[in-house]
Amino acid sequence: METKRQKRIAKIIQMDLAEILQGEVRKAGIKNLIITVTKVYVTPDLTLAKVYVSIFPSAKAGELLTALQKNAKLIKHDVAQRVRHQLRKMPDLLFFRDDSLDYIEKIDEELNNGHSPID
Repeated sequence: METKRQKRIAKIIQMDLAEILQGEVRKAGIKNLIITVTKVYVTPDLTLAKVYVSIFPSAKAGELLTALQKNAKLIKHDVAQRVRHQLRKMPDLLFFRDDSLDYIEKIDEELNNGHSPID
């Protein structure tokens, strides 16, 4: 169970990380790409943050997730600069793909095609 402090820190990291990632996409001039930070979980000792990212279109998700993982230290530094007055130590960032929207879309497609999940 997450403590109130973990939830507060996770929310701060989520908001700042979303602004940084969306700003980088805009600066790079990349069109037709949406990156959303859907959830951040912080460990009880506040040393690690698991960041779940939703990427649309999902065809580019693999390469972008790899790029995020390679640049995790630079991204951590950018977030740490923003939260330096709120946190003493910035947790390390681990990026994971949030594919829940793809899963929902697949279920919706199956139901619209007339396939019964019970059968």
